[in-house]
Amino acid sequence: MPTTNDFDYKRYLNLVKQRKTLFLVTALAVMTITVIVSYVLPEKYEAKCTVFIEKALINELVRGFAVTPSMEDKIKGLNYAMASRPLLQKVVSDLDLNLGKNGDTDTLISQFQKDTKVELRDKENLFTISYTGENPKRARDYVNTLVRRYIEENSSSIRAESYGASKFLSEQITVLKEKMDKAEAEVSRFRMEKGSVATADPAALEREISGAQQRIDEIAFRKAQLEASRNQLKKHNPAQMRLQTLEKKLEEMRVEYTDRYPEVMRLKSEIESVREQALASSGQARLGGAEMQELERIDAELRVLRSAESKQYANIASSRAMLRNIPAARAELEQLERDKANQKQVYDQLVTRHGQSEFSKQMEVEDKGTTFRIVDPAVLPVKPISPNRIAIILGGIAGGLAVAFGLVLLLDYYDESVKSLDGLKALGLPVLAVIPKMQIPAEIKLQKAHDVRLYAISACYFSLILIVLLLELLQIPLFSSSLNSLQLKQYLSQAVGQFK
Repeated sequence: MPTTNDFDYKRYLNLVKQRKTLFLVTALAVMTITVIVSYVLPEKYEAKCTVFIEKALINELVRGFAVTPSMEDKIKGLNYAMASRPLLQKVVSDLDLNLGKNGDTDTLISQFQKDTKVELRDKENLFTISYTGENPKRARDYVNTLVRRYIEENSSSIRAESYGASKFLSEQITVLKEKMDKAEAEVSRFRMEKGSVATADPAALEREISGAQQRIDEIAFRKAQLEASRNQLKKHNPAQMRLQTLEKKLEEMRVEYTDRYPEVMRLKSEIESVREQALASSGQARLGGAEMQELERIDAELRVLRSAESKQYANIASSRAMLRNIPAARAELEQLERDKANQKQVYDQLVTRHGQSEFSKQMEVEDKGTTFRIVDPAVLPVKPISPNRIAIILGGIAGGLAVAFGLVLLLDYYDESVKSLDGLKALGLPVLAVIPKMQIPAEIKLQKAHDVRLYAISACYFSLILIVLLLELLQIPLFSSSLNSLQLKQYLSQAVGQFK
């Protein structure tokens, strides 16, 4: 005796046997509804078109000379381009599908966008456009028109881009040429005005300053010697001593002031006056002719030394000023040269790009670049892709059996009558005796005849469902409204032609 945990299949078979009429009617009804639904659902046909992106050999030959769109650039955004509203509006217009009302046309375009699919196969350089619709002829015409329109629009847009790029580069080259000429003029002007400062050698200037300072020291030493000799000659003449003091003071003032400075002019006038007094004094008479000539020679040499010393000081000041201005002048020259080089680099790049643009434009005009080639145009679909009647019918058969069996179990679950001895014992009541069901032969015979008729009818009905399934497996549809109507028109047109 099986335990309670074992699957009691005999019990379930008895339940089905007891309610066989309900089971069979329910199962066949569900199967029938499923078959009807599979034929009531609208048929959807799919039209496909395969396009090959052909890369011309000339692209490899002109690599570096022309800029042509790559395959990756062409398929980038292909889904969006195929589903764009302007393109679909042109397709609708070509197919003469304008419905008159904007709302209806927009609905049609939205439906096209929803049912159009683009599949990219990068490794094979292919892409496939497919459309699913209820009308097979419309699906075929729509896919072929969409592909044709896309290829035309793509080619025209690339040509327009090539012309626009070439024009833009020409304008930019003119602007850059003016900027480059201006930069060259700025560099030339700076070299003329401050080129000597920017190109000066700081080490050479340092050497010049050091040499000038050394010459000043030598001049100072020589002046000291001459002053000593002069003082020796003029030590007995007070006027000469006064003149010597004034000349020394004048020499010191000339270092800081020019000869037109009022104090310098006054001092020079006073020196002339004292010189005349010294010549007229008695001390002058005591100087001999040789001594007088020596004194004049010393004075002349002192004047030469003072002039040379002033020039050396001026040279030192000029060199130091140039030394201070060298960094700024060099920085400004470097900036001007950098700007000029940048402008020239950009100009050269634009000229190169313009040449490539002209070459690319000519290639696009003559269709020498990457092109699209339709390798498998859309044909009239004969077999619908949906609904999948085989799967629906098989599902209906399995579902019918499951629903019928579930209904039997549900009725048995809610049936509270005692169905067996074990069920009665489970209530805790004593069982005195078991009386078997009395079976009348006539009733048994009638029941068997009823069961035979029920099984026969059910088998025949189920056989019809299996025949429908078999026809679908053999791809012989029973009902196909859109395709039958199309075939009927073809048959009628052929018959009329033969009759004429």
